[in-house]
Amino acid sequence: MHSRKTLLSLVCIFSLMGCQPDNKQAIVTQQQALPDGIHLVNVHKAEAGKVSIPYRKYKLDNGLTLVLHQDKSDPMVHVDVTYHVGSAREEVGKSGFAHFYEHMMFQGSEHVGDDEHMRIVTEAGGSMNGTTNKDRTNYYETVPSNQLEKMLWLESDRMGFLLNAVTQEKFEIQRATVKNERGQSIDNQPYGLMEERSAEALYPVGHPYSWQTIGYVEDLDRVTVNDLKAFFKRWYGPNNAVLTIGGDIDVSQTLQWVKKYFGSIPRGPEVDMPAKQPVKLDETRYVTLEDRVHLPLLRMTFPTVYARHEDEAPLDVLADILGGGKTSLFYKNLVKQGVAVNAWAGHPCDELACEFELSVLANPAKVSQLSDLQKIVEQTLTEFEERGVQPDDLKRTKTSIESGLIFALQSVRGKVSTLAANETFTHEPDRAQYDIDRYNKVTAQDVMRVYQKYIKNQHAVVLSIVPKGMAKLAAHEATFEMKSRDLPADLQTVKTDVKAPVIHDDFDRSIEPQAGPAKLPPVPDFWQQKLDNGMVVAGFDSDEVPIISFNIVLEGGPLLESSEDAGLAAMTADLMNEATASYSNEEMSNQLALIGSSISFSAAGRNTIISVSSLTKHLDKTLTLLQEKLFHPAFLQQDFDRIMQQKIQSIEHAKSSADALASRAVSEVLLGNKNRVALPDEGTLESLSHLTLDKVKGFYQRYYNPTKGMLIAVGAIDQKSLLQKLDFIKNWQGEDYDIPAIGDMPPMQKPVIYLVDKPGAAQSVLRVFKHGLTYDGTGEYFRANMMNFALGSMFNSRINMNLREEHGYSYGAWSRFSGGKYLGRFSAGSSVKIDNTGDALKEMLGEINLYQSEGMTEQELAMTKSAYTQNDALRFETPGQKVGFIYKLLSYGLDKNISEQQLNIIKTIGRDELNAVAAKELQTSQMQIVVVGDKQKVLPQLQQFDRPVEMLDVTM
Repeated sequence: MHSRKTLLSLVCIFSLMGCQPDNKQAIVTQQQALPDGIHLVNVHKAEAGKVSIPYRKYKLDNGLTLVLHQDKSDPMVHVDVTYHVGSAREEVGKSGFAHFYEHMMFQGSEHVGDDEHMRIVTEAGGSMNGTTNKDRTNYYETVPSNQLEKMLWLESDRMGFLLNAVTQEKFEIQRATVKNERGQSIDNQPYGLMEERSAEALYPVGHPYSWQTIGYVEDLDRVTVNDLKAFFKRWYGPNNAVLTIGGDIDVSQTLQWVKKYFGSIPRGPEVDMPAKQPVKLDETRYVTLEDRVHLPLLRMTFPTVYARHEDEAPLDVLADILGGGKTSLFYKNLVKQGVAVNAWAGHPCDELACEFELSVLANPAKVSQLSDLQKIVEQTLTEFEERGVQPDDLKRTKTSIESGLIFALQSVRGKVSTLAANETFTHEPDRAQYDIDRYNKVTAQDVMRVYQKYIKNQHAVVLSIVPKGMAKLAAHEATFEMKSRDLPADLQTVKTDVKAPVIHDDFDRSIEPQAGPAKLPPVPDFWQQKLDNGMVVAGFDSDEVPIISFNIVLEGGPLLESSEDAGLAAMTADLMNEATASYSNEEMSNQLALIGSSISFSAAGRNTIISVSSLTKHLDKTLTLLQEKLFHPAFLQQDFDRIMQQKIQSIEHAKSSADALASRAVSEVLLGNKNRVALPDEGTLESLSHLTLDKVKGFYQRYYNPTKGMLIAVGAIDQKSLLQKLDFIKNWQGEDYDIPAIGDMPPMQKPVIYLVDKPGAAQSVLRVFKHGLTYDGTGEYFRANMMNFALGSMFNSRINMNLREEHGYSYGAWSRFSGGKYLGRFSAGSSVKIDNTGDALKEMLGEINLYQSEGMTEQELAMTKSAYTQNDALRFETPGQKVGFIYKLLSYGLDKNISEQQLNIIKTIGRDELNAVAAKELQTSQMQIVVVGDKQKVLPQLQQFDRPVEMLDVTM
């Protein structure tokens, strides 16, 4: 059975029929039917031959902008509230406020209890989050469409009724959480300080972009809860917000709800569009950052223009030519020559200013000084100037813009996010065709002009990131040092209480709206056929977007290697991504880029996977290139040598990552260090030393065959048409093979705390784990995941709320069951403040022990059942989701009606049954513990536990 969903919006998008904008008289007519206080601004429909996202735009009397996009293809909606405030609206000395409020907005409002926002969304079967950047903050939820009214109630309550719920206690908890986030993502992360150091050198003191969105810790320590409230009152009014709703909506009903929940919120202070503030340097500034890294990094940053400036598009094209993947000059001169592990160029643009970035991650085996890399970069710029802009350079970029837009429109979230951002910054929600047009207009002369104006002989910030104690590797002696921050003499904190606005409603906001009748999505009814060569081909015909996505999965992958040759499957896949008999690597990449397609090979877990995506109109060309890559790899020695060096340096780099060390330690403790499944898919330094090009060729000849393969395709093509195009797959032959049995596991020893020393670490990484259940669709594994939902699988879980919200030890904590065909494990973990390592571990173990002994509550059971039931509406939206669902069914031999079977379990299962699973699976006396942290600070904290502490050196 084929799926042919009626989707007017995307029919308009891709010009399968002509749609014309409504005239002014039609708008006047529609205005008469609107609720009081809501005004129709524009009805936007697509025109034939153009790419666009249809929408209706409204304005409320209080200044709130409302954008609606109707998409009936799936029973789900995406709600986005974007406030035109980011870190650029902050004051000097009061950095990090916008990001801080991203946290506070989830802590409850006047009519929504503490942490209830996340519980409600989770229970509704949805997902939610918030993001902050330099120029805007957004909050969003994706939920089943019957939950829309509830989401509008939640968002309106924190827009209009947040201030009275912001307490000193919440302020202190979230201040600690933000510090933990900074520690985890910046201070304890290799290269984590790169953006901060670069911005400090590029922008003058006081420029809105001279500090990072997360802010400085000393600023967060300085301010009070009233400073935060004053910031909210200044910037978070409805007149500085855009509410965008897309999906399965009834437009008339949605307008009534928006009027009800948002209409009474008073407008805030007036907000003007900020003035553009591009910068210009009067000298090249050399900066050196010593960090806990293995690979030195060089970054050159040139100031340019601002977003939507006429020179933005040609600068983007220039960045693509210089460092945009395998077709670029950086790839040819730096990566392919082996002097760099990676090299790239980019032109990130923000509302007030843009930056042109040239970045090179050095290969220390080939280059000893970053000054040598800088010379190659400068020589590459000279080469570009002499070479000029070639026709394919422009065509690649233009094609990537068009295909990128189309792929982004696969999901309702993608469309809503695009509409929201465009309205916030340009007051025109749909700029899709505008973007395509402005890139299509870029000429070779434009690109050379912006190169001459912004890059050639221009001053830049040259940042060298080098290992601790090795400043001599820098590209140049530092000429710029960030001085201590001079704060304004008149900087003051807010001393008086900030009052919330008085809002009058004709309904009781404390009553949570009820959800409407649930609409469960149809499960993809795919077709399947087994070919004579053993390969199973399956597909789902969906014309929602004009693209085809498919995976070829060859079972075995890393499991087919010996421990001595660990990494062979991954190395083979990497070389399949390189040159072929008829195309160099660069030529193949260019051919794919010119049609907006991608083909990639990878090997992980128990599979080798070939992933393909293509616009429907270019499928034949894409399949021709796939045949070339699949059947005619060149397997060149120089490619092998280069990739080997990259892998070695990547492993060396991983030694500086606490998370990577923790992952390796867990595998060694659970699985041993000799068993193949214990070793990384990419191999170890020892196993890589055994690999040769001949072994790669042998692996390809033996195991790249269809006998244990699957091809799963989703897109705008029917079964007959697809099979006609797959003759080369039908004719593919090979000899069947066996997958080796998994070797013996080491017996679990007495409970131990294994400590991996990471001197100087700002945080500790905790892992608590044991062998667990293998995957099943309706058995104990499924029940174990249900049981664990309240313990550690959602934001409001016991473990996360304890470590993050109650104690402020962590940015996030979790627990999970992960299972495959033959192996499974239970694990819990977090990154925590180094000084609270022991306290955090004690709390984590305490939560697991309590849950094991007493189980979940009736309230937790009800929330779990609701979340699991409602979440089906979000499971099958995109082609990628459908491919994954079909693969799981075929791989594990599950029935097509597995969703119905699981739903029956969810409805009928009782608390006693799930608690019995907890009692059996959560015994911490059977669990081992790994801690990665600074031994000097951590060891005394761990010695309080009734377990021996053993030092562990992990194999990398």
